Amino acid sequence: MAVLVGKKAPHFKADAVVNGGEIVSGFSLDQFIGKKYVVFYFYPADFTFVCPTEILAFQDKIEEFEQRNVAVIGCSVDSAFSHWKWLQTELKDGGIKGVTYPLVADPPMTIAQNYDVLIGEYDYNEADELVFEGVAETYRGLFLIDREGIVRHQVVNDKPLGRNIDEVIRLVDALQYSEEHGEVCPANWQKGDEALKETQESIAGYLGKLD
Repeated sequence: MAVLVGKKAPHFKADAVVNGGEIVSGFSLDQFIGKKYVVFYFYPADFTFVCPTEILAFQDKIEEFEQRNVAVIGCSVDSAFSHWKWLQTELKDGGIKGVTYPLVADPPMTIAQNYDVLIGEYDYNEADELVFEGVAETYRGLFLIDREGIVRHQVVNDKPLGRNIDEVIRLVDALQYSEEHGEVCPANWQKGDEALKETQESIAGYLGKLD
């Protein structure tokens, strides 16, 4: 598993569906550098069961992300046409109609490979032919990227394990607080809580309150 924290988020240009129904080409996270934070997450596949609960949960919280200057971007190895069809399908029919943030299409699976969340892999068979082995889907990877394009947090769940969107927002708050105040956020920190300066005295004082 590649650790991308502290490194530039892998670059890509790909098709994406934006605004709930418009297919665009050449979509890239580079457009947000210097402007916005990015929550870039992967889900296994369109037209599945757990995935829409996450996709819709991000949509339910989209205003909270926007208030924090965060762009939310989803991605799977499905085609842009598959994304588009799912976005046009009503919720009662298993669709995700009403989602407005971008969904990136990665049929070549190169983005998933670069972020190291692809479940299967390419290998050579006995005839020396390059073939794909395993499941052509991704794990539930999530990457929090700052305004300089640097990955500051990553987490990868197995397919059955849905993510907690409130925890993603908490991490955004912690990152922005740390950047603004130059302090570090201890365990279970929530927006409005006291943070720490990176000194022995500050840490000792905090730990003393826990006794």
